[in-house]
Amino acid sequence: MKGSILAMNKNKIVAASFVVLAMVASISACSDNKSTGLEYARNMYDPLAYNPDQPNKNFANGQTAQTPPPNTTPVGFVKYEYANTKEGYEAAGLELKNPLAKTPQNMLSGKHYFTVFCGPCHGDKGDGKGHLVQIEKFTGVPSYHGDAASSRGGMMKDLSEGKIYHTIMYGLNNMGSHASQLTPDQRWKVVMYVQQLQQIQ
Repeated sequence: MKGSILAMNKNKIVAASFVVLAMVASISACSDNKSTGLEYARNMYDPLAYNPDQPNKNFANGQTAQTPPPNTTPVGFVKYEYANTKEGYEAAGLELKNPLAKTPQNMLSGKHYFTVFCGPCHGDKGDGKGHLVQIEKFTGVPSYHGDAASSRGGMMKDLSEGKIYHTIMYGLNNMGSHASQLTPDQRWKVVMYVQQLQQIQ
């Protein structure tokens, strides 16, 4: 009898302890304490590296972002030596040659990029009658074939590959630069396709 009373008291003590712990946990969860509690492996979610705009005692000027050393080139950057001037345009026309082979695959890629980036204004056939021209009713988009004249002199059908590439790089008149939209290889593929459009009679 005495043993069963002790067992019942132990059960009551355990149950009461559990209720007290549950209440303490509930009350502490509702408090305004901003603590996140214990943290495990904190370095897995705290950045170890400096942000570019943070002060940095490791450099003499105290900045994290540093100017690159002279005569260095970022990885993947292709330098373009021709200025956005009439002289740069003419020099590019004489000196720049397409480094890509004229293959069916390159021509097909060139047609794709032309359709996406140039076709809305120049038209799929390069006739200067793209859907944006028809919708917006703005004029002056040249055709690559026929007797269309370039605003820089000469005929559009006679533009060299270097001049076409230069125009893609910097834009001209209402046409903006496409240097950020097309990689150098993609630009040369577009040039290849434009030269095919120039041959349309």
